[in-house]
Amino acid sequence: MLNKLEALRHFCVAAETLNFRETAMRLSVSPQVVSRMIAELESAVGEVLFKRNSRTIRLTAFGEQFLPRAKQLLEDAELLFTDHARNDGHLAGVVRITLPRLPFYAEILGELCQQLRDYPDIVLEWYADSARLKLTEHQIDMGVRVGLSPEPDWVVRPITEMRQRIVAAPELAARCGLPENLEDLQRRYPLSSQINQETGRPWGWYFNEQQNFIPRRPALAATDGYSELAAALSGRVCAFILDGICQSELTAGKLIELLPDIPRQTWQLYLYRPYHSITPQRVLLVFDLLTQILQRYFPAVKNKMPV
Repeated sequence: MLNKLEALRHFCVAAETLNFRETAMRLSVSPQVVSRMIAELESAVGEVLFKRNSRTIRLTAFGEQFLPRAKQLLEDAELLFTDHARNDGHLAGVVRITLPRLPFYAEILGELCQQLRDYPDIVLEWYADSARLKLTEHQIDMGVRVGLSPEPDWVVRPITEMRQRIVAAPELAARCGLPENLEDLQRRYPLSSQINQETGRPWGWYFNEQQNFIPRRPALAATDGYSELAAALSGRVCAFILDGICQSELTAGKLIELLPDIPRQTWQLYLYRPYHSITPQRVLLVFDLLTQILQRYFPAVKNKMPV
């Protein structure tokens, strides 16, 4: 009888190596066992998972669609069978976390440290403002990102959605006048732009597939949204900032939103970790704890902004 979880594990490792011999070495079995497991799994799902020739293998279109679901099922099974060991107080080792600067930044780290008080041998390496560190090169265990969509080979915990808003201090809006459209905004307002740290060039203001631009002669260029927020609060610039960063200032009336009816892209805030066939229990523990903390500070909300 086919052991489905074991077959899925063979499939996921084979999808990573694209080599049955290397897969066999990693799983400490013979290449024949790997071939048999894959063949039985293909028979069970009724689809071919790999295209093979005498030298190479590669995933079929169905195999590519099947892979994320297989990884998630293995992840869920791993959590189920390791939960009993998480309260033994003997987990130890380093957990490396990379993330951008977020609202409630200090509170999130403080609460995570408090939650780990019963695990004194777990060491956190907290890489702030380094969300683009290379996972393999820097041995990153997990990270937080804001983006359109995660990589397909990550284990992901969605946290909430965010959108960018055009914001300005009331005195700047009074001085420049409310803009009628984006062209009017560019013509009459001093704007800020955020710098892509990988290229050194400014990011554009991206609203949707039809509307986007790069500010002409920006009055401020910065590498993070909080610097843009400070400049906007001072009345120096009009900025395009994630609502997760500027919402409290909007609510307090320190900033106002301009052109709120323009449809814009939804960004995802998510926690992720690279998929491995075996994940240390300390990483699973911290991943779960950080998920719960982030979900408390960033509850999923239904944004009323048009999309």
